[in-house]
Amino acid sequence: MTLAEALAELAAAGDPGRATGAAAYHKAPREYLGIPVPEITEMTRRWRTELTLDERIALAAGLWDSDIHEAKVAAAKLITQARIRPDEGVWRLIASWAPGFDGWAVADHACDAGGRRLVADPTRIDAVEGWTRHPNMWTRRAALVITLPWTKLAHPKPEDEAIRARVLGWAAGYASDPAWFIQKAVAWWLRDLSKHDPARVRAFLAGPGAALKPFARKEAAKYLG
Repeated sequence: MTLAEALAELAAAGDPGRATGAAAYHKAPREYLGIPVPEITEMTRRWRTELTLDERIALAAGLWDSDIHEAKVAAAKLITQARIRPDEGVWRLIASWAPGFDGWAVADHACDAGGRRLVADPTRIDAVEGWTRHPNMWTRRAALVITLPWTKLAHPKPEDEAIRARVLGWAAGYASDPAWFIQKAVAWWLRDLSKHDPARVRAFLAGPGAALKPFARKEAAKYLG
């Protein structure tokens, strides 16, 4: 599966009417083909069986650089996998995308892939911390989205608790950020964490979370009762 073949298959699956709606919805200024995400997922699942890991990384890089919305989604899907060994090349590729994030959709697909690589090697969170100081709002937001796996742990180990505390420190710094998507991301992180650690979320909302906008506080407290 070459880059040209992959792009041709995506183009053939496009729906112009759906593409127009997608462009209006996502707003990022790039080409849209109008392919549902489940269809892209099926394509990339088949492509993975045909390619070596190095070939997958190269194809993902090319798809992302095409700046076609669905190709970017496919790039992330192509390397979204719990077990990849060795995975340093995959992590480097995802990290290289982060500074250029320009919308929630493709960023979230990339963060879904990246979250698995963080779980595989939590020391990578040191690099993610750098994203929290990036001038690009979408990159700062991605630091929370990519660490969402730590909100879902029912029985966290001490090292997981340390990561939760670290990310909540970032969230505290974000609490007064006026950007709607930053506020939403903080609320998302807190809401998911509240299912497993409600006490920590209550403490955050009573402390630095007081600076959150009302809609974000409401969303964060959704499952607190």
